Amino acid sequence: MLTAILFTFTLAADSGPLDAALRASEAPKTLRAAFTAEVRRGEALRVVRFDPRDAPGERWQVAIARGEDSELDDIVAHWGAEPAPDGRLFPDDLRASLSETVEADDFGAAWRVRFRHQPSLNDGELDVWASQTLAATAWLDPIAGRFIRIDHILPRPVRGPEGGRLMRWEQTHFLETEPSYGLSFVSGFVIDFEARGGFRTIRRRYSMKIRSAEFFFASAADERRFLNDRELAGTPAGLR
Repeated sequence: MLTAILFTFTLAADSGPLDAALRASEAPKTLRAAFTAEVRRGEALRVVRFDPRDAPGERWQVAIARGEDSELDDIVAHWGAEPAPDGRLFPDDLRASLSETVEADDFGAAWRVRFRHQPSLNDGELDVWASQTLAATAWLDPIAGRFIRIDHILPRPVRGPEGGRLMRWEQTHFLETEPSYGLSFVSGFVIDFEARGGFRTIRRRYSMKIRSAEFFFASAADERRFLNDRELAGTPAGLR
């Protein structure tokens, strides 16, 4: 992405571009999303659609299934079975994962901030394992005050969460800003890993990309409350 560090400096988490980026990543729990996403593994593709406003049995749909892949089907089914599949679009726990001050590397167009993810109550076993094992890096656009990418990388081979030995793990989440409320959302991710066990080497690469998304609040009252809070804080929605 970027190759030359201009300089390293200390950054406060409660002010400036980092605080703005963190606030943009803290979506209210009443914010929902209807979306269309593509999930891939190799040549296999699944296009899924979710809309929380639809009837329970119709909210999650597989619109396109191209190529045979039972593992990909399991991943898609697991995502669709979550109580709120759109929750995957909202980054969380970033502020809790940062100390009051952090070291940042200035690459000019972006700042790199290293941290260790802290699991939350809604994280599963894999999320907890990842927080204890993977090194995390946030890439920040200092002009916009927004995160643009979050990386999780395995520093060294370790025993995997389900046995065997995990040799490599690279996970990247891409973030964009939705225009209506100025909040950050996960627009895609890539997971690439290699594991060994039982005299086998397993290599997998999964990716997800949001094709389209509509963001809205659970009620008009929730939206008014959010906009009023933003106005009182001096941050007009959609502008920062």
